[in-house]
Amino acid sequence: MKAVLRDLRRRGMLAALLLVLALTCQVAVPPASAAAGGGTVAILEINGAIGPATSRYLVHALETAQQRGTRLVVLEMDTPGGLDSAMRDIIRAILASSVPVVAYVSPSGARAASAGTYILYACHVAAMAPATNLGAATPVPIGGEPEGGPGASPEGKDSPAARKVPEGAPPESEPPGAPHTAMERKVVNDAVAYIRGLAELRGRNADWAEQAVRGAASLSANAALQQKVIDLIARDLPDLLARLDGREVHVGNRTEKLATADLTVERIKPDWRTQLLAVITNPTVAYGLMVIGIWGLLLEGYNPGAVLPGVAGSICLLIALFAFQILSVNYAGLALVVVGTAMIIAEFFFPTYGSLGVGGIIAFVVGSLILFDTDVPGLSIGRPLIAAFATVGALMVGGIVYMGTRAMRRPVATGAEAMIGASAEVVADFDGKGKVRYGGELWNARSERPLRTGELARIIKVEGLTLWVEPQ
Repeated sequence: MKAVLRDLRRRGMLAALLLVLALTCQVAVPPASAAAGGGTVAILEINGAIGPATSRYLVHALETAQQRGTRLVVLEMDTPGGLDSAMRDIIRAILASSVPVVAYVSPSGARAASAGTYILYACHVAAMAPATNLGAATPVPIGGEPEGGPGASPEGKDSPAARKVPEGAPPESEPPGAPHTAMERKVVNDAVAYIRGLAELRGRNADWAEQAVRGAASLSANAALQQKVIDLIARDLPDLLARLDGREVHVGNRTEKLATADLTVERIKPDWRTQLLAVITNPTVAYGLMVIGIWGLLLEGYNPGAVLPGVAGSICLLIALFAFQILSVNYAGLALVVVGTAMIIAEFFFPTYGSLGVGGIIAFVVGSLILFDTDVPGLSIGRPLIAAFATVGALMVGGIVYMGTRAMRRPVATGAEAMIGASAEVVADFDGKGKVRYGGELWNARSERPLRTGELARIIKVEGLTLWVEPQ
């Protein structure tokens, strides 16, 4: 009996050991699909100007891709540029990503200008479709380019003509688009250092990157490949994934070999919050909401109890202020818009004969033009919208002035002046002093000629409560 139990115990221990070995082998040996490089590639889109909504979308999408264990992220770009703050948020997320990120300027005819060039330099792999371009990465100064455009050199103390060159020495030359003020030099030098750092990190052409910032240089896809600005050219997404297969990239402190042959394509779209943020942070929409909000609150103030203008104005103004908090706003321009609108409204209530209204229109237009401190395409207020609001204000002021002028030309309709020439009915016969009825009231009357009961007399003068009359 003891021998049987001993035998069973040995067999149980052997079975347990075999079970442990089987489980260990199952964990140690990866599945065939994983060994073959299966997984997903996340496709993100940058289409249009880069603003706060774009940066929020890309940062959250990169975080989501890392949480899901995505093998690769592809940024499909077609952008004219955008805000510096939004661009730097995106680049920080790319540099911190544990998943390789590929910048792909696509489709044909697309571009990665200005901020798009910086993002392309920050990605682990840079690719372009045929007939695309990149570059023109010069920071746009507040208020636009100086007079004369890029490279213009005013004949002042800093111009080559004003500087004395020693005899026999070669004349100095300035690079195209050289900054002329200390602030411009600071901005450009900071941008040069930033993009050179990205180029050195990814092993790309740093000299051309500096040219793109200082001289607004641009390149086509083929030229960018020849000058080692990008890594490859691909016709479309399948061609891109095929060309990426087997390429080694540096992600953080490790080198990773891409296996893109069997990846499943997954497009990550912006959520509803990002889409709403994209709408309200559009400068034209934010500007329209602000003007509607100001008008609504002013109308509610002048007509208490109307409710609807106050409610709609409050909501629109709060949404606009939220958008302004994110966008680059010139608060002097904002103040001019508010004051200008208030002056136009005040024209209804003060007899200024148009001076308040004209001043308000001027303040409104100037404030609208300088409201946003950027000339990036897609991130400025549409001039037709400014013209429309200014035209409405001008028509209101013109209407007020017209109605005031007509009122001044009309005869007086109230007071003693309005009674002159009117008719009054004689109540009883009198010669000298008596009573007449005017406007349903009895008045003392005086006349130099006798009047009979029921006769109509014409008022020729008013003295206090006495009417001077004469027969009609």
